[in-house]
Amino acid sequence: MGDSLEQQRTGAAGQASSDRVEELGIVGAGGAGFPTSVKLKTKVPCAIVNAAECEPLLHKDKELLLHHADAMFRGLSVAMDRVSASEGVIGIKSKYADIIKTIQNQAPANVRVLALTDTYPAGDEFILVYDVVGRVIPPGGLPKDVGAVVLNVETLVNIGLDRPVTHKYLTVAGAVHTPVTVRVPVGMSIGEVIAAVGGANVADFGVLIGGVMMASPAPSLNEPVTKTTGGLVVLPSSHKLLERHSAKWPQIARIGRSACDQCSLCTELCPRYLIGHPIQPHRAMQSLGFAFGANSMIAGTLYCCECNLCSLYSCPEDLDPKNVCVQSKPIAREKGLMFKGNPDDVQPHPLFTSRRVPIHRLMARLGLMTFNNVGPTCDIPFAPARVRILLKQHAGKPATPLVRPGDKVRVGDLIAAPAEGALGARIHASIDGIVREASDAVVIEA
Repeated sequence: MGDSLEQQRTGAAGQASSDRVEELGIVGAGGAGFPTSVKLKTKVPCAIVNAAECEPLLHKDKELLLHHADAMFRGLSVAMDRVSASEGVIGIKSKYADIIKTIQNQAPANVRVLALTDTYPAGDEFILVYDVVGRVIPPGGLPKDVGAVVLNVETLVNIGLDRPVTHKYLTVAGAVHTPVTVRVPVGMSIGEVIAAVGGANVADFGVLIGGVMMASPAPSLNEPVTKTTGGLVVLPSSHKLLERHSAKWPQIARIGRSACDQCSLCTELCPRYLIGHPIQPHRAMQSLGFAFGANSMIAGTLYCCECNLCSLYSCPEDLDPKNVCVQSKPIAREKGLMFKGNPDDVQPHPLFTSRRVPIHRLMARLGLMTFNNVGPTCDIPFAPARVRILLKQHAGKPATPLVRPGDKVRVGDLIAAPAEGALGARIHASIDGIVREASDAVVIEA
């Protein structure tokens, strides 16, 4: 096969940055999986730990703080040093008083804990930054614009552990016999994970990958765990959330066009509108009757954070303003309908604090109150016979395979890397075994 596997790895490592965070393949452990090494190249005075975990039923971040605070603090120290931050702030919900007390006792002098409200979406980056620094990130801006960088708890744990990212912490919740938080090999199928923790407690079920608000429905139980999988929420097939997340655009547009009465509740409770951004979901709904022809109706949709609060909580008609905004975004971008005002003029709505949505009310609205809302850490020795490790599980371009069918690999071996100069992340083997496929994914059999 030409150069040995070890030579390929060494060559790839030599071409890439010597940045240890990049070398380990660390990305944001939730959301889009932005490469952490890139984020740490900015210089800001404040590093914020996002431990809000506001998605109902998920407990992964809380459990990591409970059991791996030492690694998190090591990772935070590295991150603060990289960005030259003089202060670290851990944002965690006030209801976790025992965890707050524990981490306060371990925190160095330049790190403080901020107790957050038990609301959704307290973990939205823009909301969290405002809570910490008291300044609104301008529309289309980044936390660095107000002197902050935001990092996920698991991301910092991965930095602190100082080893390649081969496993993922996630909560398995909902209609299962035992809701738990587990450490799973990347590439293991979600069906195997659910079965290994005790299985579903209903015969016919579906799975939402991620939280119930911003989830994507699993097309099958063969879907692999990725570096950004934060939770697997098992629901009875009849549950309305599975139907809502599976709705198709023609149906969304047709019903929205006929039923929206412009009550504007979607806007009045929109977190980004309340923080002062130019997003008005009810105006986007108007555009359904004009084939997206009116610029004033879709202007601002670029600043929708897709938290789904408008669709799953605010709308009394169960319409879908979030997906209308999503469909409008490329049109707004093409028309150049971006915010052109003075960022200093962006101020929160006077009722911003009063209109935060309590988690217990959100769970009741979503029909989740019957599920056991816990997720204790459970140490399960997962040993999948096969993993399918996707080459695109991060922001940027897919990684390029560095292995071929027949290669033997061990846990932690580099199996794929970004092309030179491309935004992406390195990928490592999550089990010992033999490579069977290396195309859009690397398949390894134990």
